[in-house]
Amino acid sequence: MENNPSSSRSDRKSVERDRRSQMRDLFSKLNSVLPHQSSRERISRPDQIGEATAYIKNLQIKLEKMKEKKSNLTDIERSRNDSMNMGLKSPQFKIQQMGSTLEVVLVTGLDCQFIFNETIRILQEEGSDIVNATYTVAENAVFHTIHCQVDESANGALRISEKLENYANGW
Repeated sequence: MENNPSSSRSDRKSVERDRRSQMRDLFSKLNSVLPHQSSRERISRPDQIGEATAYIKNLQIKLEKMKEKKSNLTDIERSRNDSMNMGLKSPQFKIQQMGSTLEVVLVTGLDCQFIFNETIRILQEEGSDIVNATYTVAENAVFHTIHCQVDESANGALRISEKLENYANGW
């Protein structure tokens, strides 16, 4: 058996050419699923990989937030159903703090609109700045979502949570 060095060299070149072609195709596929940049200048491969990594991490964070929100909404729906099954009409509060942002979800019956006003009053008494408030009516319940800014250092969210719970228990 005779070793031909030129045959071996051409085989290695062919393998390397195929590997580079495959890598080029894979980079092209990766680039096609990323959001496109507004500039038309070419980005180096390491920068493309860096952008892909950052994009994937951002998607993971968004997914976790969505899962958390879904869980919160499921908990509220479950408690609403429990309340309806037991014939209770007391308001239900779900409070979540994300940094200096506080999200208050209030679930009431159709005949309890003034509870929303009382909730806003309590939030303002505690020094929070209300950013927005929305509501949705579903069957026999009204879902109010209130977003506000609170002072993180002064345990504003804890005080608000306690006051709203006391209000709900006294209802």
